[in-house]
Amino acid sequence: MSLKALKEQVCEANLELNRRGVVLYTWGNVSGIDRERGLVVIKPSGVSYDEMRPQHMVVVDLDNNVFEGNLKPSSDTRTHTVLYKAFPHIGGVAHTHSRHAVAWAQARREIPALGTTHADYCFGPVPCTAPLSEAEVTGAYEANTGHCIIRRFKDIDPVAIPMVLVAGHGPFAWGRSPDEAVSHAVILEEIARIATITHQIVDNPPELEGYVLDYHYQRKHGKNAWYGQGELPADREDG
Repeated sequence: MSLKALKEQVCEANLELNRRGVVLYTWGNVSGIDRERGLVVIKPSGVSYDEMRPQHMVVVDLDNNVFEGNLKPSSDTRTHTVLYKAFPHIGGVAHTHSRHAVAWAQARREIPALGTTHADYCFGPVPCTAPLSEAEVTGAYEANTGHCIIRRFKDIDPVAIPMVLVAGHGPFAWGRSPDEAVSHAVILEEIARIATITHQIVDNPPELEGYVLDYHYQRKHGKNAWYGQGELPADREDG
């Protein structure tokens, strides 16, 4: 994929965050990576979604040097590049301040797997990181945000659980592409919303049985996944 095409894809993914109602004003950002060239395309800092165009996207290398673009990259760029370095299978990262996911992050609680809606996309609880230390915040805050996510995923498969809550901050999600990262960010907000409502109904709701969690996740994402239609046949006239 050319850089021009990746800029168009990343711009559209950022606009989709806005359309889905998981960002306000200039909150949130999406990036995508060209693995062959080691270049990351990301939303510019502080640019309104109403004004955003593909030519506004900023290209940086994995050491956060601007490769192309006249605007400043997102303030969260260093978090994104840390994740790309640590998770070699991902192709896109999304960060939002969506209401319910942020509430769980502020409560510093993981989101338990309570039902099949959760299990369809996340193979276990949505983890919450430990809070950053004062030295981590005053030193290299954005990079250390990425490193605290990596520490939390020491024994977690980031493909099976493509989302996280950063304590006191908010959600990050990732996927094989910027589009999939956005999809996971939107799904994370819905998972958080449903979990919040469930906890309002009952104080300590039971977690989903492991065998149900496994069934629902595997049917969509397992080696022999069978959910969906695959590639639909081309339209043709019968006669």
